[in-house]
Amino acid sequence: MTGTPARRGRPRDASRDRALLDATLAVLTESGYSGLTTGAVAARAGVSTATLYRRWPSKEVMVVDAAAAYARELTAQTDTGTLEGDLRALLRDKAASLTGNEGGVLRTLIGEAAYSPSLAEALTNAFMVPVRERMEEITQRAVDRGEIPPVEHADLLGDLVIGPMMSRFFLTPLPPNQVDAATAAKTAESLLPFLLRAFGHQGRGGAPGEDRSADALAE
Repeated sequence: MTGTPARRGRPRDASRDRALLDATLAVLTESGYSGLTTGAVAARAGVSTATLYRRWPSKEVMVVDAAAAYARELTAQTDTGTLEGDLRALLRDKAASLTGNEGGVLRTLIGEAAYSPSLAEALTNAFMVPVRERMEEITQRAVDRGEIPPVEHADLLGDLVIGPMMSRFFLTPLPPNQVDAATAAKTAESLLPFLLRAFGHQGRGGAPGEDRSADALAE
């Protein structure tokens, strides 16, 4: 049999996808999940609703994909060469993802997830699983470097990042001016020595020149 291969159509434009996801986040921030419509997102992005549906089968999938795209940027793997440095980067990334406009988006989605099992599952896969996987990778690198002995259930250590951050930024009443990048970074530094202790690692856990050990913080 001879002939030319069938054409697969025009490849998707990654920059267009990102513009559509940005428009989704913008509308979500302004209108909330219940007020978000594909029509509003399409209008914001300057495209037709058909363009959206060619990429995402539903509003729910589109919103989670938009939020996850931002989360992936904040949780890109970082190998600093030390356990302490890797944990600091992870804590700062997670804190940043829970503050500002992005934190507001995630808070909205978590509230909606209580009424939608599929949205709850999508959020878990997009925001919690990557942190657990990143923690496993951080742990294995530290073991390979000889910084710590092997750790059982290293994925559970990821919850020692997720839990305190969620408690601090989502469950603790804070004035709006305290939920910012500076507060996120400070919170990350405060949690670092306790996370290091969970590994049995004797790190300083703070900025150069500062005594940020767990014992010092307890005094």
